[in-house]
Amino acid sequence: MGSIEIFDHTADVGLKVRGNDLNDLFRTAAQGVFDYIVVNRHDVRIERRDALSLEADSPSELLTTWLNDLIYRFETEHRLFVEYDVTVAEDGRSLRAEIGGEPIDHDRHILDHEVKAVTHHGLALDRVGEEWVAEMILDI
Repeated sequence: MGSIEIFDHTADVGLKVRGNDLNDLFRTAAQGVFDYIVVNRHDVRIERRDALSLEADSPSELLTTWLNDLIYRFETEHRLFVEYDVTVAEDGRSLRAEIGGEPIDHDRHILDHEVKAVTHHGLALDRVGEEWVAEMILDI
């Protein structure tokens, strides 16, 4: 399993994510975003799963597209996600995923921060030794 580190960035917040491979990195990045949004992520149930496919011109753009798609679904469908079964294509330009979660229940879920988007500014995605590392800025 990958690791997540949150760092300050002027009026926004930075997120540094590590993963064993791109699948792990994308899964861990999604977890990092929702860990920032909801305090008690472990209380979120998996009541529904959705399949999705995404494409982009590069692995870093795909990462941004992936996370912004999840944020958009959170905002428009009022759902929290805690399960991310992600398969990134070998070239890093497309993915297939199954995401699981439930509608926000304000009696059970403690929302902590608003995340508007993952920006392209400050985005870095690189292979470092045996792992993948990404740094991104969350627009809050």
